[in-house]
Amino acid sequence: MKRVLSKRVLLGILMLCITMGFLFAQPLPEQANELVILATTDIHGNVWGFSYENDKETNNNGMARIATYVEQVRATHPNVILVDNGDTIQGNIMTDDLYNKREGEHPVMRAMNLLEYDSMTLGNHEFNFGEDLIKRIQELANFPVLSANMSRVDGTMAAMPYTIVERAGVKVGIIGLTNPNAPRWDGEKTDPFVYAPVGPAARRAVDILADKVDVLVVVAHVGLYPEYDVDGGSDGGLAILELCPEIDVLIVGHAHTTIAEVQNTIAIGGAKNLGREVIRIDLSLDENKQVDGREVTIVDMADYEPSELIRGNDFIKEAHQATRDFISGGAPSADGSTSGGIFGTAAVDFQPKNEIMGIPEGKLRDTAVMDLINEVQLLNSGADVSAAALFADTSDIPKGPINYGTIFGIYKFDNTLYRVPVTGAELKAYMEWSAACYNQWKPGDISISFNPDKPGYLYDMFSGVDYEIDLSKPVGQRIKNVMFKGKPLSDTQNLTLAVNNYRYSSALKAQKLVSGVREWESPNSIRDMLVAYIKEKGTIYPKVDNNWKIVGVNLDSPYRNEVIKMVNEGKLEVPYGKSLNINELKKQGIIK
Repeated sequence: MKRVLSKRVLLGILMLCITMGFLFAQPLPEQANELVILATTDIHGNVWGFSYENDKETNNNGMARIATYVEQVRATHPNVILVDNGDTIQGNIMTDDLYNKREGEHPVMRAMNLLEYDSMTLGNHEFNFGEDLIKRIQELANFPVLSANMSRVDGTMAAMPYTIVERAGVKVGIIGLTNPNAPRWDGEKTDPFVYAPVGPAARRAVDILADKVDVLVVVAHVGLYPEYDVDGGSDGGLAILELCPEIDVLIVGHAHTTIAEVQNTIAIGGAKNLGREVIRIDLSLDENKQVDGREVTIVDMADYEPSELIRGNDFIKEAHQATRDFISGGAPSADGSTSGGIFGTAAVDFQPKNEIMGIPEGKLRDTAVMDLINEVQLLNSGADVSAAALFADTSDIPKGPINYGTIFGIYKFDNTLYRVPVTGAELKAYMEWSAACYNQWKPGDISISFNPDKPGYLYDMFSGVDYEIDLSKPVGQRIKNVMFKGKPLSDTQNLTLAVNNYRYSSALKAQKLVSGVREWESPNSIRDMLVAYIKEKGTIYPKVDNNWKIVGVNLDSPYRNEVIKMVNEGKLEVPYGKSLNINELKKQGIIK
């Protein structure tokens, strides 16, 4: 017997079907329509927010402040993703002299785990300490460590290329890319690995993820613009944008510059170093989980107090205090030796005061700080000539007691020393490469300025030879009157050069300035050599042999003192990347 359904039952079934259909086809819940991506980059080991070289708290940086901001965002937004863009585990005395050289736990990785990062991209400085530290990072991290453009020399995967994170039903693919110039800077420490251009590597990863995720994020440890491969773009974010137009977010780093922009619907963010800024990307999604709105904000950490999540952690507190004790002489280094506490005295300040605010005198003339570094390099290497850079414009050995922090202040990298055979012609080519850091002088200039495309750490000063730098000449024609032991240096003369391992790889070899290979490498760091030298001397006095000078400039003007006073009083912009020029200042009506 057939059973006939009443109209009321049929209507009920129809309504139920409509309701069920609505449940299955309804748009994302309101909280899933918003996604916040927070990104850090180039923290360089700054967990606490502290300057170990001068034993002072900082007021605008460090992971402890980042933690406060992240906690606040998570408290008000349910869908937050936190990523890091590398150069994270190197950069201060705590990391470089203690925990990067020890087995076991690491304060930076502990802080990242406490903050519950979703990923970390390997930066070039992660390779400063070789393959063992890379493996240790991967073992300690409670999150994936990424590098889609790096593999082992045998073709096997050296790090995860990407990860997929889900928030409220939205799948987010995160692709990590390492700076392919790492071998240029770290030489044999990168021998176990092969690096590919960032653009094609990103394209391959995007092709894999495209039908698996709703949102695509690329976290690349390169600047937006190419650094060395200007034509090919293999080391710049622009190649990623060109080859992967469907990505939603690009995080860049390495250049330590603030970037907040949107290009063709792609949100792009970059931040300053040391945890001074956090990149924030706010994305809105439509009912199909497609990004339909984006906003980039760079958040200054000066507005945030340090979090007890980081500073209250027992291990991090111990690591922080151990670093301070190491500097003061109360704790051993990774190899068991002590830093010696106060191991010497500077009779007076070694670095001259700047005439113009923000323009380092240490790069305008020979100074005692540079002569000390080069003297120590010559003594330890037995080389004929030495080259070294003033890594920070503020580097000095101030009058008074000297401890390890003082040495870190003038030599912040854990470099070793090489002795390399060179010809006179090769040495001059290297000197020309260095002198390209200056801008060319032009009539009316009353100050010397620096090429903004050439960071100051690329400017080497030389001992063992006398020479002049003619800034009236263009790049490549500036080095004049090079003398060795009182005689003109011939192009065919054979010499030996003392230079650090970074410069050997990144300039002498990468730029093909020198054909010879290193014939000696120091068993210890240049910092250790400086410590030993000062310990032996006890009290050190500034010595300047004035073996080099800048020529081809005329900085005289009746207006000079007036203009410099305006700069020093903050009324004119510091002329670092562009010289003060009287003719231009007159045209602008600044002087009359």
